[in-house]
Amino acid sequence: MKLDSGDAFPELALSGLDDEQVTIPDVFGDGWGVVLVYRGHW
Repeated sequence: MKLDSGDAFPELALSGLDDEQVTIPDVFGDGWGVVLVYRGHW
């Protein structure tokens, strides 16, 4: 999916390093956020 400026980020549930579940964009509230994806080794 391609996002354009002004588009809402789709809801995405992730587990952190401490196994805590976070949901993007809920974790950012009404502010700005940065999503950094590192694929590691496939």
